[in-house]
Amino acid sequence: MKLVEPEFECVSREDISRWRGQRWAQEQDHLAVEVPVALEFNDVSHAVMLATPCDLESFALGFALSEGIVQNRAEFRRAEVEEGPLGITVHCEISGHAFLKLKQRRRNMTGRTGCGLCGVESLEQVFRALPAVPVASPISVSAMRTALKSLAALQPLNRLTGGMHAAAWSSPDGTLKHVCEDVGRHNALDKLIGMMAERGLSFQDGFLLITSRASVEMVQKAATVGISGLIAISAPTALAVWTAQTAGMTLIAFARGDEFVSYAHGNRIQGTE
Repeated sequence: MKLVEPEFECVSREDISRWRGQRWAQEQDHLAVEVPVALEFNDVSHAVMLATPCDLESFALGFALSEGIVQNRAEFRRAEVEEGPLGITVHCEISGHAFLKLKQRRRNMTGRTGCGLCGVESLEQVFRALPAVPVASPISVSAMRTALKSLAALQPLNRLTGGMHAAAWSSPDGTLKHVCEDVGRHNALDKLIGMMAERGLSFQDGFLLITSRASVEMVQKAATVGISGLIAISAPTALAVWTAQTAGMTLIAFARGDEFVSYAHGNRIQGTE
């Protein structure tokens, strides 16, 4: 698989006026960059998302995998990133078999930040069939604690801007192996999925940690690639909980410090006896 990506700025500097101590101060602030990113598959436009323009090749591959456009890395042949006057286009080449399936269930998604279902054409597409996730090793309380404690230090873009989501992959002992950031929570997860797929890493050897709420789209994307454990810092939705229960995924939310809430298959958490 060939991946080509130019360099883009993911953080911008802006002159600002800050009101503090009963007076104005002239300063510079760092802002998260978001641009329209169009994903094309075999020269056919499929989705336009607002995203942070870094790790775009990983984003394209991860999106293709998490949306079921391709079944595996081998079906994703190449990606080329092109900057235009209105945004960025990622030209993706997928196998003929994958493209045929894509045309059969074609949908046109024009997305916004934080939007994962924009443009679906029917209710059936919302409730797409998901595979039962593989039964992986239990997640320990100590591993969750270690991963959560390490996460902030591995979010350099959020540290600058305060406006980025992160998706992280933890080994079973709580060591964070990969962290991806984006203004959109779905984009951050797709970037992580793509990055792991590029490197041939297993989605069963560890667990997923996200800084956002656990929406149904996040659960769907994780389940599609076989992730069996999702840890969210914020709240889940009722549909996300039902989806995780049905798919056999362990879903933990409100994971902060030593506290967390189990919403699905919490019997797989070690250290709670």
